[in-house]
Amino acid sequence: MTSNQSLPHSKALVGEALDRVLAGESLDCQILYALADIDDSEGQQALLDAAAKITAQFCPRKFDSCSIVNARSGRCSENCKWCAQSAHFHTGCDTYDIIDADEAMETAAHNARSGVGRFSMVASGRSVRGKALTDICTILKQVKEETGIATCASLGLLGKEELQELWNAGARRYHCNLETAPSHFGNLCTSHTQADKLATIEAARSIGFGICSGGIIGMGESRRQRVELAIELRKVRPVSIPINILVPIAGTPLEKTEPISDNEILLTVALFRMAHPTVQLRLAGGRARLSRETMLKALKTGINGAITGDMLTTTGSTIQADKELATQAGYDF
Repeated sequence: MTSNQSLPHSKALVGEALDRVLAGESLDCQILYALADIDDSEGQQALLDAAAKITAQFCPRKFDSCSIVNARSGRCSENCKWCAQSAHFHTGCDTYDIIDADEAMETAAHNARSGVGRFSMVASGRSVRGKALTDICTILKQVKEETGIATCASLGLLGKEELQELWNAGARRYHCNLETAPSHFGNLCTSHTQADKLATIEAARSIGFGICSGGIIGMGESRRQRVELAIELRKVRPVSIPINILVPIAGTPLEKTEPISDNEILLTVALFRMAHPTVQLRLAGGRARLSRETMLKALKTGINGAITGDMLTTTGSTIQADKELATQAGYDF
């Protein structure tokens, strides 16, 4: 009899999974789904503790911070049910074309001076092409040359030609979320598919970009479907996985969605860490609703990065507050 056989089944399962990950193995789908099914408090706490051990062993203590600027807002042709910027819904969000270069530079310079590691330009719309892409590339190149901050972009569904322009402008990371589980995506968006996203991601990787790709939790999916997303993200081989928490926005089809609990958020972080032991897991949109205590638990469990400052259409967190939080959790900001 092994030592784990005397433990409750869920704790034994977590112990087996932890041993495999610490030994360098990749957990198979069956084990990950079984971990998602743990519903007793003792087993769930064991899962959180196991994820914390994996984070401590495999993840650097340097907290990976990224700031974003909304480079183009509103009037998006896509019908993503969670998004304030979709032209299909009436949300009253700001609408404008490409951001003024001086404003973008001021934001980037402030972030660089504050110790933020990355600066990303994010634009609404199915894709950014033509003059809009040229304008963004010009800004990114100037940001890189004048501030030295690492630059990233999130400009929708692009091909190799457009992505090469971004690379030539100095961007080295491309962001394209899978958003949710493959089994749930069609319930939330019908104007494009995850296959479209995967094609863009593969094109970006072929050029040399590091890939940032994650999703939004709390959009009516089950815990198993969150694991399904984590498994699907293995195809992407991301260096960074942003975990957004749905902010129900008035005017969108998800405006009345009941928020998921803090415990569900922490369990999601743990499950993603079990599935991706070495990847940067970053909290992104929606984290402003979390208490400091929950944030500290999330950082212990598996979060080792964040998008700092304001989000696209929701309130984020200040850089100074994130510095203090990361330091308290034992990270170097």
